[in-house]
Amino acid sequence: MNMPPAGRLRRFLTRGPVGLGLLLALQLVCAAYFILDILSSLLGLHTVPIDWQVREMFEIGAALGLMLGLILGTLALRHALHERNLAEARLRRASGAFSEILAERFAEWGLTPAERDVALFAIKGMSTAEIAALRATSEGTVKAQTNAIYRKAGVTGRPQLLSLFIEELMREDGPLQQQERPAELPEKKPLRAI
Repeated sequence: MNMPPAGRLRRFLTRGPVGLGLLLALQLVCAAYFILDILSSLLGLHTVPIDWQVREMFEIGAALGLMLGLILGTLALRHALHERNLAEARLRRASGAFSEILAERFAEWGLTPAERDVALFAIKGMSTAEIAALRATSEGTVKAQTNAIYRKAGVTGRPQLLSLFIEELMREDGPLQQQERPAELPEKKPLRAI
């Protein structure tokens, strides 16, 4: 995609670290001009007099530099907020997709409600003792349930169980990738003459 030079410059100044650094440096120089001018007047420092027209040009340039910094800073902030909102939306989709996959697989494997709870806790990374404490059962019961879950899922342990779900999320035709793609428009049927 070809972008006009003005668009590339704006993108460079509002999104990259070098561009943002230059933007901050411009604002710093412009603000320093006004601050030094005020301090020299307050402290009574004698400076080399310059023509009033040149002085006005410096002040106009510094003011324009501050305004440009404000505008580009606002654009950079808008971009950062937009990117944050997109990341939060992706995270919500991933969380929803993961829940859907869990429910589908648990039903497919025919897990009992107790096994579903144990499987969910195991996927969350809880130890056998923690799961037993949460479910108010013995560790032996939890071990038996996890073994039944692994057998039904066709895996040998917790890491393989978790990898089943991660692989499904990451598949090209998985739920996350399907949500990222725009829906295809339905095919238009030709109009018939009446």
